[in-house]
Amino acid sequence: MSTYMPFSDDFLEELSRRNDIVDVVSSYVPLTKRSGVNQFGLCPFHGEKTPSFAVNGEKQIYHCFGCGKGGSVINFIMEIENLSFPDAVRFLAKRAGMEVPEDDHDPGRGKRTRMLELNRDAARFFHAQLMADTGRAGQDYVARRGIVNMVKPFGLGLAPDSWQSLADAMTRKGYSRQELLDAGLARVGKNGGLYDYFRNRLMFPVIDVRGSVIGFSGRILGDGEPKYLNSPDTLVYSKSRSLFALNLAKKSKSGYILLAEGNIDVVSLHQAGFDSAVASLGTSLTPDQARLMSRYTSQVVIAYDNDAAGQKAAQRAIGILQPLDLKIKVVQIPGAKDPDEFIQANGPQAFRDLLERSGNQVEYRLEKTAAEFDLATDAGRVGYLKASAKLIASLPGSVEREIYGLRAAEKAGVSRDAFLGEVARIRRQNASAARKQRDKDASAPLRAAQPASRELRYENVRSAVAEEGVLNLLCRFPEQFGALPLTGADFTSPALGGLYDAVAQRVRHGRSVSLAALGQQFSQDELTLLADILQRDEIPPEAARQAMDDYISKIRAEKDKASRADDLREYAEKLKRTKGYGYKDG
Repeated sequence: MSTYMPFSDDFLEELSRRNDIVDVVSSYVPLTKRSGVNQFGLCPFHGEKTPSFAVNGEKQIYHCFGCGKGGSVINFIMEIENLSFPDAVRFLAKRAGMEVPEDDHDPGRGKRTRMLELNRDAARFFHAQLMADTGRAGQDYVARRGIVNMVKPFGLGLAPDSWQSLADAMTRKGYSRQELLDAGLARVGKNGGLYDYFRNRLMFPVIDVRGSVIGFSGRILGDGEPKYLNSPDTLVYSKSRSLFALNLAKKSKSGYILLAEGNIDVVSLHQAGFDSAVASLGTSLTPDQARLMSRYTSQVVIAYDNDAAGQKAAQRAIGILQPLDLKIKVVQIPGAKDPDEFIQANGPQAFRDLLERSGNQVEYRLEKTAAEFDLATDAGRVGYLKASAKLIASLPGSVEREIYGLRAAEKAGVSRDAFLGEVARIRRQNASAARKQRDKDASAPLRAAQPASRELRYENVRSAVAEEGVLNLLCRFPEQFGALPLTGADFTSPALGGLYDAVAQRVRHGRSVSLAALGQQFSQDELTLLADILQRDEIPPEAARQAMDDYISKIRAEKDKASRADDLREYAEKLKRTKGYGYKDG
């Protein structure tokens, strides 16, 4: 559980009332299906094809029946925006036009705020260096790449070719040595002094969707490696969860996000009028980055470099994007190594034509698969048959498998029936492997807060069902249960016992037990478990007292049974220790 309580219950309740969870979630996740009081959409926290992400407007909670995540509107913002609890509260308060009570209880807030201020001042320093008379090297590079008009929109800058320019400038502004190190803007030299992390580079500030400078990427201006240097992960920046230029691309009206390979490609594409371009930062595309894109678009167009590495990266990106139910297209760039070179040679309209003619990811992958084999030989056709059948077997729709299977069969020179038969065999094989994996997973021990069946997450299911019932009723009808003859020690599940002690204490003192109020006291795993318990079928208010008595009786009965079993085990051990006196083996 969290150890700080910076916000009053009244404030958190009001914050929750002004930020209806259905409205907030709908701005990130299309809720396309309704079942009873729940509205469903595709979970933004894991890849899925069938909506299992439920939002309950009456209880103001969300719960995913797939990955198990759940909680209040505050926890949703924490997860989806990668914020701490206090920062998520401030995010929602700003959305609702509420004043946030001043507090000094969040030890990380000051550091995060200070680091963002340092990054902002560093970005201004770099920009001023590029615009100064001494920034000729950077100005020449920008002019040579044809991106002069993008200097201001992207906040481009220049890291001077010197050892301490930034460190000295930021020190004069009052930033400490440790703050520069923590932000990844400086390093410690052999003599113990500071030196700038970025030197002689065109600087690209990394700006998040809220407009804060969270890090930097620098492209070297002369010879040397690495060509691109990125900020290390910090308190405010994670490379694997950030996308360069998403702050601009999210405003595009194009209807798709254009995924490029590098920062300069993105800037060049924006210069040419393709304002939905983004890029990952020093890493291959990650699942977190894919989910981040899926919040802002239903279609991604991959425009990676035309070399072998770029094509391999495109194949990998398809595999990461595919589970998110996104429409995926791939641009193949003839006669050029990357989008920038193609546009420079042929103009923006030619690239726009390429985008319109770009094939979907299945066509692209089949074409690349065919290029790996010599189809003039029997061995080549067999190789292509096996590889393309494996690809088509992974497609979820039978119509897709039929259409692309026919094309692949014609290319391989085999009958449609023979090819689709191979596809069916692979699908049966995959289904069998998936069943075996599920069985294997089901036999592994799971944490109590994981989204698994009760049989998997509790040692004593009979007692745990009653323990969950106690928590459900206590949270829903706290006014009926001022003091219960139970403690968390009576529970067989430590996770449920811990939740019960905290909730019961709040009930005794007349404090709120809503998930919004509990969010600053419980961890995300604990809230996930509690949200799972609260979303279940309800016992009506008039039956709550009798149900509570029944649950308590079951808990006590199971505790007595366990106590008797312990006594029997202790007695048996005592007999064994007496070296068999009065005791014989079976």
